[in-house]
Amino acid sequence: MASRPVLKRKRPGQLIAMVVVGLFALMGAYILVTNPGFGWPTVAKYLFDVRILNGLLTTIELTVIAMILGFVIGLVVAVMRMSENGLLRGVAGAYIWFFRGTPLLVQMLFWGFAAVLFPTIGIGIPGGPMLVEWNTNDVLPLFVAGILGLGLNEGAYMAEIVRAGLMGVPAGQSEASHAMGFSRMETLRYVVIPQAMKIILPPVGNETISMLKTTSLVIVIGVGDLLYNTQQIYARNLQQIPLLIVASLWYILLTTLLSMVQSRIEKRYSRGNVLQVRKA
Repeated sequence: MASRPVLKRKRPGQLIAMVVVGLFALMGAYILVTNPGFGWPTVAKYLFDVRILNGLLTTIELTVIAMILGFVIGLVVAVMRMSENGLLRGVAGAYIWFFRGTPLLVQMLFWGFAAVLFPTIGIGIPGGPMLVEWNTNDVLPLFVAGILGLGLNEGAYMAEIVRAGLMGVPAGQSEASHAMGFSRMETLRYVVIPQAMKIILPPVGNETISMLKTTSLVIVIGVGDLLYNTQQIYARNLQQIPLLIVASLWYILLTTLLSMVQSRIEKRYSRGNVLQVRKA
């Protein structure tokens, strides 16, 4: 005789929790629909406004370029931190100490006001005349200043992520690689880094999502990103809440897409798909 499936009864506490959560959800939905302060018609009007879309494109560009810069810097600094050379370790440690120890907003403002410290940038003889000279504002426009502020700060955090990933690869892998005739750089490139990616990728994905939202700090130096353009619009029509909802919806959409990509990449690497190479 086949056994009947056992139906689990919900406990009173679970039922009460479900009712409470359901009531709060209904209250929230009611407020969103009935409160005119949210200005949903205004949200619909500006959601695809060309100024919003231009700011969105700038935000994406800032995120991509800053993350690439941060990852490259982080990889170099991580290798320096693991070097046997004391000077390289010291320089890498000082870099991480400085950029992690000061607020990103302050760093961003310094880059925005770089022309105050250095009105011109050039190449010349120390203590002598300048051979070539440029105006700092021409060499360092606000968009570039924003990228440097975001990328250099990210590099300090990325260095610790990469270093943790590299240290997570068993030492025997490097020893076996050296025994096969691989150089130190070849071992790092073909053996250590591909295996370390399993450890590195999850936090890098989180850093990318965080970077997308952190780009909003470039508003303080006047870069026309999503939040800056949103602010410019509501400064004229005084529709602060609806315009901020527009910006929030775009941020939520982008972070959701990035989370989906991150999940797919993590699943791929979790199956052990690392680079296989042979030395001829």
